[in-house]
Amino acid sequence: MDLPVRIDTAVIGAGQSGLAMSRLLTLGGRDHVVLDRRSTLGGGWQDRWDAFRLVSPNWTTSFPGQPYEGDEPDAFMSRDSIVATVRRYAETVQAPVVTEAEVSRLAPRPAGAGFVLETNRGRLEAERVVVAIGGFHRPNVPAIAAALPTRITAVHSSDYRRESDLPPGGVLVVGSAQTGCQLAEELQDAGREVYLSVGTAGRMPRRYRGRDIFRWLGALAIRGPALGASLPSADQLPSPQARLNGNPSLSGHKGGHDTDLRAMAASGITLLGRIDRVEGETLRLAPGLSATLERIAAFFGERFKPLMDRFIEVAGLDVPPDENAWSTYAPPELEALDLRRAGISSVIWTSGFRPDYSWIRAPVTDEMGLVQAVRGASVVPGLFFAGALWQTNQLSATLLGPHVDGRHVAQGMGLILPDEEPLAV
Repeated sequence: MDLPVRIDTAVIGAGQSGLAMSRLLTLGGRDHVVLDRRSTLGGGWQDRWDAFRLVSPNWTTSFPGQPYEGDEPDAFMSRDSIVATVRRYAETVQAPVVTEAEVSRLAPRPAGAGFVLETNRGRLEAERVVVAIGGFHRPNVPAIAAALPTRITAVHSSDYRRESDLPPGGVLVVGSAQTGCQLAEELQDAGREVYLSVGTAGRMPRRYRGRDIFRWLGALAIRGPALGASLPSADQLPSPQARLNGNPSLSGHKGGHDTDLRAMAASGITLLGRIDRVEGETLRLAPGLSATLERIAAFFGERFKPLMDRFIEVAGLDVPPDENAWSTYAPPELEALDLRRAGISSVIWTSGFRPDYSWIRAPVTDEMGLVQAVRGASVVPGLFFAGALWQTNQLSATLLGPHVDGRHVAQGMGLILPDEEPLAV
């Protein structure tokens, strides 16, 4: 498809959020185009490593207008399967997608309403714009990475593809959120000596009171508001910085399971505290690993368990008690680690991403670079967001995001839509 010169609405990004918005725009009779910088569809899922598995169950790929129809709703898709699912969604909703169209600049028209988009395929003018590029843009590599010995092969998780690409030897994984724990487990299974520098991401049980945790998260996000038991919004977090915290750790590997750091340590993975500084071949580690593990363990009970129990109560659900059991192993706490003596040849930074909206020439972000919007409607008239980090709650930037935010964005754009049944959770 060619890039038009003018359009009513431009959607930037053809992942699940952008495609879901395309469907709503079609239902609302709005002429639009979807731009994607990649040459192939599948969104950012294409950037994951080879052995990647979804952390959320397959049923969470029930996009609006394309329900999950497979025979393993509670299994966990591979990278290639979720990419194929997103590509099929583009066909299902007949999205007018222009690929290899990277937007380098988005700005309000110099005079009058609307916007000008500068792309590598030309200039486009649009009355309205929906930015649907997800919540993870620029790999976050700590400044301390520059101090590592030059012999070390160091990559961010966004550039990591497979264990065989790494040189022989031990691997240090920095960060213990979802990606860090999954990679540590995979590398250990491949026979590597693994060291894991523990971050601040809390932990979740894979299952709680008889159901996968995403059943409860989805219920809180979609059914919870009407019952007075919903997920917290960004303004209810302990601090604004908490919006950039790693997602609670879970795994979709081996049929899906908890990621218990203490159990991982008991299995042979060496847990390290935060890296304070690098002195040649020596990592100086900050104290407090045991306290960090305690905070990680307390996270679910403090932040989510009360909400889920309240939902169960007000919804009148008959479910079993919580039967989760966690390891009590107390790993040793090191003050320093000699990389060469430990045989470490590689470091994988699983330190997350940071938002990057610098190409938008309008005041739409706060001091942390995150979007200023109410249910997707930004402070700039006519400029909307879909699937942004903490747009409504923690699920906005996930596969369930279109169900959480999509129709709110559409209503903010003035679309008149037919009634639809919400996702069954």
